[in-house]
Formats: sequence, structure tokens, C-alpha cells
Amino acid sequence: MSELVKFKFYETALEANRDKQILTENEINSFIANENLIQSDWLLSQAVGGIQLQVFEEDVEKAKEALQNYAENEKISLEVEHTIADPKFDFVCPKCGSNHIYRDDSATSFFGVSLLTSHKFICYYCENEFTH
Repeated sequence: MSELVKFKFYETALEANRDKQILTENEINSFIANENLIQSDWLLSQAVGGIQLQVFEEDVEKAKEALQNYAENEKISLEVEHTIADPKFDFVCPKCGSNHIYRDDSATSFFGVSLLTSHKFICYYCENEFTH
């Protein structure tokens, strides 16, 4: 029987579970290690190597391909569904015009309390980082 290998490492359980779901949809068995430990005490993340997505040795290449295909398809769907023609009526990325953006508070908040009045945003489509 094949051994489990550490396939990918994450800072958040959300990212790890998203990739685990992608692998499950592609019929690849995977397991998440250290999720509960790190969620109960995030200071242990460095000590245990973060949240780990593990797959069987024989599935490593198939898992890489599945995640790569997902990333490529996500870019195409974002381009088609979320880029708008008239940006003056919506909050959009100044680089590509996509309105599929999210606010990154990881560097500007402390326990959920915002330290700055301006926020850093990241575009899902072109990965441009900007403030607003």
C-alpha cells in the first residue's frame, strides 16, 4: 500500500479545505493534518509545519494536475463572469476592470480590529494589489 506524503502546506484551514474538495471532486483521496491543532492555537503553526494536505504517493501528479486545472479554469470563469465594461458604476480593479475583488485585512488588523482606515484589496482575476 502506498504511503501518505505531505503534498501542500497552508496558513488557513479554508484554503486547505477548498483544495481538499477539488481533489475529492477529481476522485483523489486526501487528508488534512494539523487543522484542529492550529485552529485551537495558531502559534503552533510554525512548530508543526502549518496545515498540511496529504495525498497518497501514487496520486501526487494527478493531484497537482487537478489543482492546476482548477486554477486555470477559475481564471477563465472570472474573466467571463466578473469583468464589467463600465467601471464607473462599480468598485473595480484599476488594472483589469474586474469587480471580483476581496479585501485583505491580514496585515492591517489585530484580532479583527482594523488598524488602518485605508484597506488593501486584491483582484481575484489579475492578482493586482491596491488600496482604496
